[in-house]
Amino acid sequence: MKRDVSSRIVLNITEPADLVFAIAVSGHYATNHESFTATLDGAQLPYTDVSDVHGTRLHRVKSGLGELVVEYSATVVGPGDTAVGRDIDLLTYTRPSRYAESDALAPTAGAEFVGITDPIALLQSVSSWVGTRLSYVPGSSLPTDGASRTLLARQGVCRDYAHLCTALLRGLGIPARLVAVYAPGLDPMDFHAVAEAWVDGAWHVVDATTLAPRSTLVRIATGRDAADTAFLNVMSGRADLVDVRVTATVDSLPGDDLSQLVEIA
Repeated sequence: MKRDVSSRIVLNITEPADLVFAIAVSGHYATNHESFTATLDGAQLPYTDVSDVHGTRLHRVKSGLGELVVEYSATVVGPGDTAVGRDIDLLTYTRPSRYAESDALAPTAGAEFVGITDPIALLQSVSSWVGTRLSYVPGSSLPTDGASRTLLARQGVCRDYAHLCTALLRGLGIPARLVAVYAPGLDPMDFHAVAEAWVDGAWHVVDATTLAPRSTLVRIATGRDAADTAFLNVMSGRADLVDVRVTATVDSLPGDDLSQLVEIA
């Protein structure tokens, strides 16, 4: 499977800014023709690379005033190395976090999924439950909304679906986390967020939106929730988002059998 991915982010820098971008594909993939550039009013800026234990690759850019354009592109070849489950991860991703309040939602999870003891059945039941109870409504949620607010609102976007799945699974004792991905087949095209749960000895994708085939997803960033996986963090200064464009294509777009478990690199 060959996938071509790219992103272009335009920012208006009104105060000198220290910026961190999470837009490169995970280090677990083999890539061809990979490129990352940052230009300020047409002049190229230097950047530094930082990677974490999950293969998340961060690019740090320090910019002065003006129009900053950050562009990334890569061709991903093959499926990549399967994500591993470290002992510390299985503990970390069972705890509540800022946007996945599993402690608050544990009673709801216990009541809704009572009697389901098989972890694989729980994963599929949670995904189906979230997918049928939420409406996908662009612009309906705030960047500060967590899983509890999403459940009350009964609507959201991909990160809201992923946060709710993550919180419910953790509330049931299943390690779960958020993954930012490039998603061939997604319409409208954008960065995408899915959950990932540890069942049957592996990390499996949970995407209650069902907006893109899970097998084509390309991992960008992995973490507790959106606080760890945002495509941009402004560490200091002021940067106003002007435009974001994302593309993700695959040589042949497959179907997606929702009854099957799917792993991504």
